[in-house]
Amino acid sequence: MPDDADRDDARALLAGVVRTTPVVRNRALSDLLGGDVWLKAENLQRAGSFKIRGAYTRIARLGEQGRAPGVVAASAGNHAQGVALAASLLGTTATVFMPVGAALPKVAATTAYGARVQHVGRSVDEALVAAREMSAQTGAVLVHPFDHVDVVSGQASLGAEVLEQVPDARTVLVCTGGGGLLAGVALEADRARRHGRDVTVVGVQAAAAAAYPASLSAGEPVPLARMSTMADGIAVGRPGDVPFAVVAALVDRVVTVTEEELSRALVLLLERAKLVVEPAGAAAVAALLAHPGTFEPPVVAVLSGGNVDPLVLHRVLRHGLVAGGRYLQLRVQIADRPGALGRLLEELGRTDANLVEVEHRRTAARLHVDEVEVALQLETRGGEHRDAVIGALRSAGYGVVVE
Repeated sequence: MPDDADRDDARALLAGVVRTTPVVRNRALSDLLGGDVWLKAENLQRAGSFKIRGAYTRIARLGEQGRAPGVVAASAGNHAQGVALAASLLGTTATVFMPVGAALPKVAATTAYGARVQHVGRSVDEALVAAREMSAQTGAVLVHPFDHVDVVSGQASLGAEVLEQVPDARTVLVCTGGGGLLAGVALEADRARRHGRDVTVVGVQAAAAAAYPASLSAGEPVPLARMSTMADGIAVGRPGDVPFAVVAALVDRVVTVTEEELSRALVLLLERAKLVVEPAGAAAVAALLAHPGTFEPPVVAVLSGGNVDPLVLHRVLRHGLVAGGRYLQLRVQIADRPGALGRLLEELGRTDANLVEVEHRRTAARLHVDEVEVALQLETRGGEHRDAVIGALRSAGYGVVVE
């Protein structure tokens, strides 16, 4: 566990390398919570996430001789970019193993920083196996994404910034994968508590990739059997030993959020904060939206990264609009007679929903010979309006299937 002096040394090492990213008060979330909510915009950090903090600290502390064989890493994207940038700044070579299917913008950015990218496996855990093999064969130093004291010390610099920027913060929400960032923030909060401040640290994981709750219950890191989440930045199957020890000792609790809650958080951040954040980076805000009454303000929600594929962003935003009652997709079967489609659209017009797209389908196994199916995409004004639209169509005698 890195002590205060070690973390102070890491922060001094990072001076002039990382940006002190801003914290911004968000009115929508503050109104929801009934107290101040601040967003730590680490999505505006160099290389697009907090990962440069830990990567640079780890590589810099190797010294020139230790860096001579180069470094190797495994990552779905953010750590890859952090390692690539840090290696270029420190004059060494970097090879990064990324899962097959990693987001193309993250791959392109990693390459642009000068790293050599190899695609292996379907997860970070599988890519990490290949990275370890290369390290053993070539002598290149493995820069682990979270399971090393130097990495945790580097990530702790974010926690130190948060507690300086919001001196009255009572709760800090941190998105969590392997636990390096959560451990670093928890160590700085522990230092603050030793100096008389009352600070609670909460980790947030995607429910479909949440290794920490079971591991904390077991008292040791327990690997997940499977994961499936849009939040690839925190999709880690097993907590790291180094951060786990810190989290188990110092973190107050770890909560989980659903895919729908992540999507809603992404939409809110884009609409109300004007910030582009990746799904993993929105986890802290998702927790606020899902459980606003469980966090004591002032709250700081860490937005850990903004490296998102525009295609993924498009899908997630649509998912978030559906979850928030702002977008509705449905199917309606009508008689195959002249005027039937017009009557349906006239009924729909009375609901004041905005028609985005309509598709008239004449052939489907579920249709009778005298039926057609109409697929509709609609914009609605929220959950109540969505339910009113569906109710109005059903009251008019239409069988509605919501997709």
